[in-house]
Amino acid sequence: MSTDTTASVSTHILDTSIGRPAEGVAITLTARSGFDAQWVTLGGSATDADGRCKDLPALPEGTTHVRLGFETEAYFSKKQAEAQQDAPRVRDSGAFFPEVAITFAVKPGEHYHVPLLLNPFGYSVYRGS
Repeated sequence: MSTDTTASVSTHILDTSIGRPAEGVAITLTARSGFDAQWVTLGGSATDADGRCKDLPALPEGTTHVRLGFETEAYFSKKQAEAQQDAPRVRDSGAFFPEVAITFAVKPGEHYHVPLLLNPFGYSVYRGS
């Protein structure tokens, strides 16, 4: 939850290749306070069955930039294994994007919902509400 002196961040992932939420994707939250400042890892979580990550750590006061790191390789490897049980060689093994890092600027008092639309060979992000 944002306050007058801090921003807040939330995210969710939709796997557009199957039209369903991406469950079990590990997410890391890092932040910095200024363009020249060092990135600090604040913690992480994983998406739930609805593709949402509801328990990301709070941002410290003075945060100006945030990075969400999505570990997509394990998610796609699991999907590949499941697909091969039903139809061998459905898709190439591995992930074209083994991770996705989204970096964005924040301002105190604002909430930033940053959804990730993901498929095996591409992704898109936007500022949601």
